[in-house]
Amino acid sequence: MRRSNGLPEAEERLFQVEEQVQILCHCHWQLERQKRLTLIIVHGLEGSSNSQYVIGTGGRAWRRGWNVVRMNIRGCGGTEHLSSTLYHSGLSQDVEKLVAEMIARDGLRKVALAGFSMGGNQVLRALGKWGANTPPELIAAATVSPACDLASSSDRLHRAANSLYEWWFLIALRKSFRRKAELWPGRYDTALLKHVHSVRDFDEHITARYMGFAGAADYYDKASSSHVLERITIPTLVIHSDDDPFVVISAECRRKLEENPKITFLHTKHGGHCAFIGKVDKSNRDDGRWAERMIVEFLAKVEAQGGR
Repeated sequence: MRRSNGLPEAEERLFQVEEQVQILCHCHWQLERQKRLTLIIVHGLEGSSNSQYVIGTGGRAWRRGWNVVRMNIRGCGGTEHLSSTLYHSGLSQDVEKLVAEMIARDGLRKVALAGFSMGGNQVLRALGKWGANTPPELIAAATVSPACDLASSSDRLHRAANSLYEWWFLIALRKSFRRKAELWPGRYDTALLKHVHSVRDFDEHITARYMGFAGAADYYDKASSSHVLERITIPTLVIHSDDDPFVVISAECRRKLEENPKITFLHTKHGGHCAFIGKVDKSNRDDGRWAERMIVEFLAKVEAQGGR
């Protein structure tokens, strides 16, 4: 559902994350930005910095008095021309580089991350890869419906009951790939799309081929944050629902989430995928988006306690 955008006009900034790859961020700065918490929000598969959950979470954070940075994953949000490569769920290095550059360039003293679905996997993977070397300015993180187990989630998505979801993703992925091929002549072969009848097919014949993986299985294994959850060292919120139609949290992943004392695992029976609709409270300007409210409340609690 579309909702009002309470954010002020954004400053558009480009960040170089590797050769021929830039990412576009929309930044909203409070006065004396260095003294405020900065929330960097990472969207999901085929989303963008304008996805409604990004706007909603950003609006809540802004009203709290925080800076807001809406990140476009490389090649997303109409930025195919800024990146010579495709994107995938394991590109946590882009999140790491963005955090490092914003701390260095803007002198930010307090930073937090929020990620949804694919963006949630990237955020968790970045935290796990950093481990004990997490930047001291990064005080906390929160994720909603993170795709921690990519192989299991891909299999779930391909079930007949989820055919509409998979169909929507395939249309979007095909369109993005054709657009990429037009913008970067000779680099991408659209004839490969004849082999693509599922998201796993896309990852087998296109993502893996162009992003350096042996195949879809290799990509899913190497890009899943489930392998590094035990290494997360800062307060982190993970929200997941049993009735998520296609994101699966395996038993091993659940064990890691529950055993890491730095992770707060909010596991609900209902909520779907990045939905979690609750009661609307107009008196408090609450539109009923429970997960978005939980993100801001969790991060505010960490900040009030002096950080991690």
